[in-house]
Amino acid sequence: MSQQPGEQTADQTGAPSGDEERERLRAGLAAGTGLADGEVAVTDADGTACFDVPADAWPGAVEYAREVWGMRFFDWLSAVDQPDADPPGVDVVLHLARVGNPPEALGRVLLRTRLASADGSAPILQSITRLFPGAAWHERETHEMFGVQFEGFDDGSGLGMRPLLLPDGFRGTPLRKSFQLAARAAKPWPGAKEPGESHADTASPSRRKLLPPGVPDPAAWGPRRPVPPTPPLAPGEVGVPTGESADASGRDAHSEGGR
Repeated sequence: MSQQPGEQTADQTGAPSGDEERERLRAGLAAGTGLADGEVAVTDADGTACFDVPADAWPGAVEYAREVWGMRFFDWLSAVDQPDADPPGVDVVLHLARVGNPPEALGRVLLRTRLASADGSAPILQSITRLFPGAAWHERETHEMFGVQFEGFDDGSGLGMRPLLLPDGFRGTPLRKSFQLAARAAKPWPGAKEPGESHADTASPSRRKLLPPGVPDPAAWGPRRPVPPTPPLAPGEVGVPTGESADASGRDAHSEGGR
């Protein structure tokens, strides 16, 4: 991918930090991938610039970041289920880095795209294995956990897209929020199990709370509430003398009866 006239690369400008720098890189990404200015957005993700691009521009944006910004180190690719977003869908997120010497040349970016799936169909995205062969395992995991279909996937094996972690024959996408966990449906579970359930519907019997090792039971150790003084006895009333236990009083009474 050719560099835009008059545009500096990330190697020349340092890591993409600061509002003005992120905005300059956002405008360059839009121009370099043939997108309208409003089709690319940038946000600050805890100090890392995160660029949102349309799904159909995904491979071009990744190639631009690699060739123009020098982000040639593939770190990870994953997804986030966003059923309550507008529009709802699955966000595919890619983290790239630039490794250089001296350390000031280090930099990193996030690229993100949303795959709408309001109709329940499997979201589809172009694979980036031709740009980063190491993305194959990440795309396989994202496929089985979130149901994303990566078109053009090629890991060099000729086997195509296949499970990475789940056993053969497993049905469903475990990291989608709509997925029902079989283990939670088969046996009682403390608290609410799934969205929409009431905690009262699945309340478990109360049980004694266990204390960590070395922590004394507050019922047997610690400060005590002050005991109020014993009121004086009325004339002719028999009571337990102050300072004597009830057991001692009982023994005295038994002794008197024995006499």
